[in-house]
Amino acid sequence: MIKREIEVELRILVQEYPVVTILGPRQAGKTTLARKVFPDAAYSNLETPDVREKAATDPRAYLAQFPDAVILDEIQRVPELLSYIQGIVDEEERCGRFILTGSHQLRVREAVSQSLAGRTAILNLLPLSISELTDAGFDVGSFEETVFRGFLPRVYVRSLRPSTAYSNYYQTYVERDVRLLINLKNAALFEKLIKLMAGRTGQLVDYGSLANDVGVDSKTIQNWLSVLEASFVLFKLPAYFENFGKRVIKAPKYYFTEVGLLCFLLGIRKPDQISRDPLVGSIFENLVVIECLKSRYNRGLLSDLYYFRDTNGNEVDVVAQRGRVLDAIEIKSASTFSSSHLKGLRRFKNIAQAVDRSYLVYNGDSHSLSDRVEALHYTGVDQIFQFD
Repeated sequence: MIKREIEVELRILVQEYPVVTILGPRQAGKTTLARKVFPDAAYSNLETPDVREKAATDPRAYLAQFPDAVILDEIQRVPELLSYIQGIVDEEERCGRFILTGSHQLRVREAVSQSLAGRTAILNLLPLSISELTDAGFDVGSFEETVFRGFLPRVYVRSLRPSTAYSNYYQTYVERDVRLLINLKNAALFEKLIKLMAGRTGQLVDYGSLANDVGVDSKTIQNWLSVLEASFVLFKLPAYFENFGKRVIKAPKYYFTEVGLLCFLLGIRKPDQISRDPLVGSIFENLVVIECLKSRYNRGLLSDLYYFRDTNGNEVDVVAQRGRVLDAIEIKSASTFSSSHLKGLRRFKNIAQAVDRSYLVYNGDSHSLSDRVEALHYTGVDQIFQFD
């Protein structure tokens, strides 16, 4: 079993809160994590129809089955349970009483904010990180092999064929979950949007352009994107524009939380196709951005990740906020170091006085440079966030 880095924070939180909620995409390993960390806790899967029906029709009787610690899987399927859980934890005042998992963050967060405010800690679990794989003894291989295989635990534990695994993942979970959340009159239009987002990963989002290309209005595009974000299919990277005035671009960028799914949607069926793909730089950037996000989440932290671009063309791919200081990250798919790769970092440091450390993340060798700048191989991204 692959050890998850977030386990450390989870064990601490159950000593501090009566409820701990683990959010994340389908098949990221939420259930496996919860059952491994709490082997003696009861378990109930709310995806099972008869269990869900009992929980929805008679929540008191359903919860009465579990006098001690219990894991309730996919809590968003019966959100009304949260009000009853509130009553139980207020009466018992026991830490680690309920472990909840959910794969739709908006639905769960809204319900939690209404019923369990102050009573639950929230963790975000994404698919496996590079550091988790290497610690478990897996050879992640080249960049092309890494992104082609992606990071779903099942692909590694069961040695699944990536293209087949992500095809099934898309059809079974992405399409199904989305249909539950929005009224899809034309599924083909939604599929067109997802494929367009794959082709535009890491680009500034233009809702009007997407609306024209898909054939729906801008509000529909924004709604669909918010559902994909809430379902952990996409991650929205906002612009960093604090104290920079009107010169800063404020449109967000979107990345796929699972780069294996991104490759599948781009029609990539073999690793060697990636290096020849015109979007190889975007795929590499997507990988690094999500590895940054995993490093933050696995430490129990908020994202606090942004990008920066102004109207003069100054740009940094990732700005990580660390207290009152910033770390700047430039991402290049090149395997050979060039001082030209540092131009954006140096310009941003002149613009933003709060910059503490700067990093070039690329496909080459790691080495330290002058003026608190480091070049890192992409497999070492986790090192950036060890100071948090």
